[in-house]
Amino acid sequence: MNDKGADRQVARRVVVYIPGFDPFPPRRYRELYRKEGSDQARLSDYDLSLRPAKSGWRVTANIEGAVVETRFEVLVWHDLVQAAMPGGIAATYWQMLRTAWVYFGTGAIWPLMRLRKGPVLAAFYPVAMLLGQLALALVLAWGVGALAALLLPAWLAVVPAIATVWALLRLFKRWDGKVFAHYLMHDFAYGAALRGAYPPDLEARLAVFGDRIRAAMAEGADEVLVVGHSSGAHLGVSVLADLLRQGLPDGPALSFLTLGQAVPMVSFLPAAGRLRGDLALMAGQGRIPWVDVSAPGDGCTFALCDPVAVTGVAPDGARWPLVISAAFSQTLSPARLAAMKWRYFRIHFQYLCAFDALPDALDAYDYFRITAGPLTLWDRMGARAPSKSRIATAVSRYRTLA
Repeated sequence: MNDKGADRQVARRVVVYIPGFDPFPPRRYRELYRKEGSDQARLSDYDLSLRPAKSGWRVTANIEGAVVETRFEVLVWHDLVQAAMPGGIAATYWQMLRTAWVYFGTGAIWPLMRLRKGPVLAAFYPVAMLLGQLALALVLAWGVGALAALLLPAWLAVVPAIATVWALLRLFKRWDGKVFAHYLMHDFAYGAALRGAYPPDLEARLAVFGDRIRAAMAEGADEVLVVGHSSGAHLGVSVLADLLRQGLPDGPALSFLTLGQAVPMVSFLPAAGRLRGDLALMAGQGRIPWVDVSAPGDGCTFALCDPVAVTGVAPDGARWPLVISAAFSQTLSPARLAAMKWRYFRIHFQYLCAFDALPDALDAYDYFRITAGPLTLWDRMGARAPSKSRIATAVSRYRTLA
């Protein structure tokens, strides 16, 4: 790694946040940071205040005896997500069939199951829910049809049966904000649509993201920190790899933090050569320190799996990422853990939230110290050893690089 950022005191920082597959605009993340940051500041006895700004927010913090100004910018792609979420019920079922064909037909599903069961089960969940909803609708429709056959001609009795199926499926879709079957199906289908390749509109957006990061580096900040959560993790890998290929200017420390990544869901697919090449480049470069944080308690992530190594593209002398655990069982109280039980989406967002049993160690994972405190990411986390439970065995069938 370039040591220019070593022991650098941060007074000004820009955080560039790349969200996952989320149809909501940046305000959601601003409000989450405001609420959870206030809670963490109270729990950890430091000061943190937030004010809105265009495409993000600004934070003034007094942490570890230093005042730090941080500008947050959310790199938006929620419009692409919305476009990838078809409104029709039949379209969702077609996505389900096509996505299952991609993962099973290419054999990508079997290596994934050798890593972590949680995210694979998360992938099966929308399939099971959608098929269960359809089965229930068909059973009720059969009963309605049988009753209608007693009162109507046989050819006409099928009409209320079909109407029952359609009405129930529409009702289930209306309730999707509670069960997330359609949403998760759209999420998995998006990555599999081109068998791991990025669609053209996403490639164009990644280029815009790169421009925004380059512009942030020219603002005179001491650190530009790129944060990728969930699907935003592998998008961040590709954006930063592109910037390295183009040539980065001298300037502030540039750091990369990935949270709750599910990179193998895409990198294990046959046409993901672009992403695999980006992973290999990011693993071997010496300019951008990369810290990957996950937790076994998060069933939506490939917890403690080195995304480069398990994909089988780690170059000789690979340096990144530093894989560490957020250790939910140690950093959250039993009461908080109990309150989140079965709330899988809430757990998946815990990386962005307050921890109520956080140790006092300087290198403990604290999202708000990392993003608003006076140390660069590497100065804060770089002395940590990789997690002892880190998984680094290459298992992907597809390893070609673009």
